[in-house]
Amino acid sequence: MKVLVIGKGGREHALVWKLAQSPRVERVYCAPGNAGTALDAVNVPIDVNDFDYLIRFAKKENIGLTVVGPEDPLANGIVDAFQSHGLRIFGPSKAAAQIEGSKVFSKKLMRHADVPTSEFRVFDHPEPARKYIESREYPVVVKADGLAAGKGVIVCNTTEEAFEAVTRIMVREEFGRTAGRQIVVEKKLEGEELSVLALVAGRTIIPLAPSQDHKRAFDGDTGPNTGGMGAYSPAPLGTPALLDDIETNALVPTVHAMKRARIPFRGILYAGVIVTNQGPRILEYNCRLGDPETQPVLMRLKTDLCDLLEATIDDRLAEFTDNHVEWDPRPAVCVVIASGGYPGTYAKGKMIQGLDEAAKVPDVKVFHAGTKLEPGGMIITDGGRVLGVTALGDTLAEAKARAYEAAGKISFPGAFYRKDIADKAIAKGV
Repeated sequence: MKVLVIGKGGREHALVWKLAQSPRVERVYCAPGNAGTALDAVNVPIDVNDFDYLIRFAKKENIGLTVVGPEDPLANGIVDAFQSHGLRIFGPSKAAAQIEGSKVFSKKLMRHADVPTSEFRVFDHPEPARKYIESREYPVVVKADGLAAGKGVIVCNTTEEAFEAVTRIMVREEFGRTAGRQIVVEKKLEGEELSVLALVAGRTIIPLAPSQDHKRAFDGDTGPNTGGMGAYSPAPLGTPALLDDIETNALVPTVHAMKRARIPFRGILYAGVIVTNQGPRILEYNCRLGDPETQPVLMRLKTDLCDLLEATIDDRLAEFTDNHVEWDPRPAVCVVIASGGYPGTYAKGKMIQGLDEAAKVPDVKVFHAGTKLEPGGMIITDGGRVLGVTALGDTLAEAKARAYEAAGKISFPGAFYRKDIADKAIAKGV
């Protein structure tokens, strides 16, 4: 079977790499891909939102399975478009992808399904939002309704910061006119965060190994929010009892509510969870694999990913219940190397050195994100998050040491990365 992966980030490189390991997959294509996917697959220079061109390519090459990485094409209806041509594609429909595409839709769905989340209000004008914020006696989080490349959530510690967030989203339209048409203002919750990704088809929900992302740009969880600076799996915070609680009280009611509303969810449902003193609360839902969580999670997955994705499409996911998804018991740590200035303005086109040396470190895979292959084989930077150096180890500390050993061999002008990925869990003696 031939497989097409859509996207060009670290998550997509991890998908390409894992799908290529399936004995059933003869060739993997990636559209548009990056320098890493060019090494592990065949890149196709087609934009993720050019559905007509992608469909023509899938038909011409007789693609048996298309896997969508990023949220944009899902929210824009790529699954519906492919299915209308009789093509097999993994991901939720446009209607179901609203669970990520619209924060307002998602929060209202949670309220309707009685899913534990923070108290919130929705606003479509800045003035009432400011009045509401002024009346709160606690810090708030201000969220743009629409997609904003993971940067439309602003955590505010003071009223002034919250006012500024409203101005940025609704007045200056920093995240786009559509994304900022409505905002969600919600109570800021305190606790540790956890990423729970689950395969969903029909009535079947199979949570994958839990992981933890590091959103802030700098060590000690300081600096601006990013798309994610590193992740590890399994996350010790995700105990069997906690994961059971999240599945029973959040994932199940959410999936059932969507089914009742005639927008059944099929694909990956990703719950961003915060574990508070009162128990787990859902911060947000995404409708695809997380980035960088996918890298350590797929590094540990032993079950054939192609089989899992096809079973989801065909409503045969129940075949994998009762612990039929197999994991490498060793933990994995992913360290993201970013361009100087990220998540703000950054330069592109910097030559990357040391990739071959890094790849020689045992049990390490360097996943490419913002990279580009130049004629002659030179690899240059082409994004904010450039590489995801991912390693397995017998312990979390060993996996971390390996990842940093490999990251230390890679260089390009302006490169930076956090030095404390997985430290919280390691400090707990895991």
